[in-house]
Amino acid sequence: MRRLTLALLCATYLCLSLIVALTLWRYGGGWGAGVAALVGGLGLCFAFHGLIERALETGQIKGEIEAVRDAHRILIDQVERLDARMTEVAETVAETALRRSEELADEVHILEDLVQRMRHQIDDHGGVAAFTERPGADRRATGALLETIRDALTENRVDLYLQPIVGLPQRKTVFYESFSRLRDETGRVMMPAEYLSVAEPAGLMTAVDNLLLFRCVQIVRRLAKQDRKIGIFCNISMASLGDESFFPNFLDLLTANKDLAGALIFELGQAAFEARGSVEARNMGKLADLGFRFSLDKVTDLDLDLQDLSRSDVKFVKVAAQLLLDEMTEVDGRLILRSLPDLAAEDFSALTRRYGVEVIAEKVETERQIVDTLDLDIAYGQGHLFGEPRAIKDAVLAEADPPSAYLRPHFQRRAAVGR
Repeated sequence: MRRLTLALLCATYLCLSLIVALTLWRYGGGWGAGVAALVGGLGLCFAFHGLIERALETGQIKGEIEAVRDAHRILIDQVERLDARMTEVAETVAETALRRSEELADEVHILEDLVQRMRHQIDDHGGVAAFTERPGADRRATGALLETIRDALTENRVDLYLQPIVGLPQRKTVFYESFSRLRDETGRVMMPAEYLSVAEPAGLMTAVDNLLLFRCVQIVRRLAKQDRKIGIFCNISMASLGDESFFPNFLDLLTANKDLAGALIFELGQAAFEARGSVEARNMGKLADLGFRFSLDKVTDLDLDLQDLSRSDVKFVKVAAQLLLDEMTEVDGRLILRSLPDLAAEDFSALTRRYGVEVIAEKVETERQIVDTLDLDIAYGQGHLFGEPRAIKDAVLAEADPPSAYLRPHFQRRAAVGR
């Protein structure tokens, strides 16, 4: 259609030019004037045609550009709405996750408090001794639990769990804490809160400590073969440190593996450490002479005797993150700890480092807790936020199993003591 229109226009321009040329020739202009008029007419027609066509094209392009601009504005508006909606959804999800995490943390704390209260009630009533004095179902239940513990030890149904301890703020794993878990004959895992109050008075915790130590030594050696310089915190009871029949064998094992002194840290509760006797202190000194270090957990009082910790080679102190946050308060525009009102809160870690003691924030459950504790310049963190305790694989655990000659006589001897 466009080509036909152009052909008709060209024919029209030619006709007009011929009319002008014939008119000049007819009225005496001669053939030269006619040809000139023909050429000039065609030139003028095509010139006007080009100008008009250019103007039309320019108008069309402007219209298309304006349409593109309108489409661009609509697209930008839609993108902004989508971005606002995505931001709103992200904030809602983050708030929901944070709220749920805090709710779970509260539930965990409540459960821990209940377990702790039950344990204190048991201890207040004399532990196993009180139970053995009670007639009926309580005494039978305690006896059955004690028998289950003995069977778990003699049958080597003791699992090793590891939980990461990370450096802050990078969150790179630098240590692990080891935990022991007993299993009954059905395979059910028994938590420490369930069996400690029965195993300790019966003298069975030394057996658990010995097995845990042996496995930690093997795990550390396995990590060393992989060129992974990661230390392991190994729990040890004051009963083990004070048992003169058990400790020499314990010390012999560590003497044979004193090259691992930098990778094994023995952990004690704050209350047990402060209540230690001369025998326990002397045996801790023997371990320190081999190069082994100590750590305190279950810390409830931040007013620490740092000189005593330094003398006893205690290099780490674990404080619950929530306890640290509860201790922080603002007085006269300064952030302090309630237990140490004369010390700025941010100087607490610096003070402990002067005595060679690093603070580890444990039981970290939420991002908010770790953000707030970072203000205290704490170097390490531990808790479910960074990783839950996980059982060592069976194949690895089999490599770390002590020989039966190492285990059975000791367990049977301890069991006989408890009977």
